[in-house]
Amino acid sequence: MNTKPPVPPFTKQTAIEKVRLAEDAWNTRDPDKIVLVYTEDTQWRNRNEFACGRQEVHQLLSRKWRRELDYRLIKELWAFESNRIAVRFAYEWNDDSNNFFRSYGNENWEFNEQGLMTHRHASINDLQIKKSERKFNWPSGRRPDTFPGLSELGL
Repeated sequence: MNTKPPVPPFTKQTAIEKVRLAEDAWNTRDPDKIVLVYTEDTQWRNRNEFACGRQEVHQLLSRKWRRELDYRLIKELWAFESNRIAVRFAYEWNDDSNNFFRSYGNENWEFNEQGLMTHRHASINDLQIKKSERKFNWPSGRRPDTFPGLSELGL
C-alpha cells in the first residue's frame, strides 16, 4: 500500500509538516496529484457536497478549479491528536467575471496508518473582496517560505 509521510500518530512538528504538504499540493491545482494522498474510499464533506472515493474527489476538485481561478491557499494547524488534524484555512480566487473572493474555513482530517486521508470535513464561507484587497499575491504555485501565514496576516 502507498505511504504518505508523515504518518500518525502525529506530533506537533509532523502535524505542521502534514498541513504544509497539503497546502503545497492544493496550490498546484492538480487533481491527478492531489487525490493520491487520499484513500481509495475516502469520505468528504465539502460545503454542501459529499464525495466518496478518489474519482468523486477528482471530479469535485476539477469543477472547483474551473470556477475558482487564480487560486492561492494558506492552511494553518489548529489542533491534532493521534491520527486526526484540524486545520483552518483561507484562500483567494476570482471567477470568470473578475469578481474576487476570500474563502475561509475549517477542515477536520482523519488518516490511516499509511498517512493517507480517510475523511475530510470542510466548512467554507466566501467573502467577496476587491482585487486591491487580495493579500495572497505570490506567483502561482507553492507559497514561498518567507510569505506570512494566516496568523501573521491577521486572518
